[in-house]
Amino acid sequence: MTSKLTYVGAIGMTAIALIAASPAYAAGTTAGTTITNNVTVDYQVGGVAQGQQTASNSFVVDRKINLLVEEMGSVTTEVVPGQSNAVTTFQLTNTSNEVLDFALTASQIAGGTAAHGGTDSFDVSNVRIYRDNISSGTVGSFDAADTLVTYIDELATDTPIRLFVVADVPAGLSTGAVAGVQLRATAREGGASGTQGAAITQTAGANTAAKDTVFADVAGVNDANRDASHSAADDYTVKTATLTVTKTSRVVDDPFNGTTNPKLIPGATVEYCILVANAAGGASATSVAINDSVPTQLTYVAGSARVNGTVTAGTCNTDGVAAGTNYAAPVVSGTVATVAAGDTRTLLFRATVN
Repeated sequence: MTSKLTYVGAIGMTAIALIAASPAYAAGTTAGTTITNNVTVDYQVGGVAQGQQTASNSFVVDRKINLLVEEMGSVTTEVVPGQSNAVTTFQLTNTSNEVLDFALTASQIAGGTAAHGGTDSFDVSNVRIYRDNISSGTVGSFDAADTLVTYIDELATDTPIRLFVVADVPAGLSTGAVAGVQLRATAREGGASGTQGAAITQTAGANTAAKDTVFADVAGVNDANRDASHSAADDYTVKTATLTVTKTSRVVDDPFNGTTNPKLIPGATVEYCILVANAAGGASATSVAINDSVPTQLTYVAGSARVNGTVTAGTCNTDGVAAGTNYAAPVVSGTVATVAAGDTRTLLFRATVN
């Protein structure tokens, strides 16, 4: 019998009432609970019943410190260069057998393989941690109702909460750039609402009669086994549009040859073809604005501009539309709503040689 097991009764002592333990959940019986076990002995002498004898034994349940930090989802968080408030999502669960506080730390890796297989190549900025506000916000999704935190206050046992690591993405990044982020939680003393509790120390040496503390956590991505901490990783992967622009021209007709072998003489009609191509594997480019200044030696052919046409063998087809084009001398302009990754869109117009 350990020193924590206190022999409370003996043969002939008065019975002691049973003190019930708290219900058992996944985290186990609540730390500090006194578990009492009573025994009764009835016997006879010479066939005559004698008085009942009782004994009792009690011990205090020790404290198991355990927690789990998990990434929510199984894919990288896609971001674009210059994006603000890019979100990675985690879950923290208090699997200890006591209400505790948890200190939070968000960090970034420096090179190496990120959570989803990419190679870390940049750092995000303005890294913050938010707790999901389930009472007034959108549950499970980051929104303005969520609370900026540096620790979690008085987290009940067996209670998972959603946490968001939120950061800003630098401009000028290429498709495929990766930033690895990690979230670590460390158990702290609970019991004082509104303030982060003190660091917890594991009980050394033999079991005592008091409420001892045992660290039961496993190692996460940046913490050790049985250190009262746990951590998980996620990453941001840049997906951006990479546009290339090509401009060609061809002579359509001239005043003397018509459309048969026309030459670039005064009065000839020139057709310009502007191709905007988006590299495969990136993101769609949206609100693509194309502006072309017509040289002073040319006169724009009114109503000739077409946008969003197709391309054959690198040449504009005349299947575009006038909608979305404009001419405000000397600029011909056109707007393409979307150029998908791997796609090409066009602006076509004509002018005459002065």
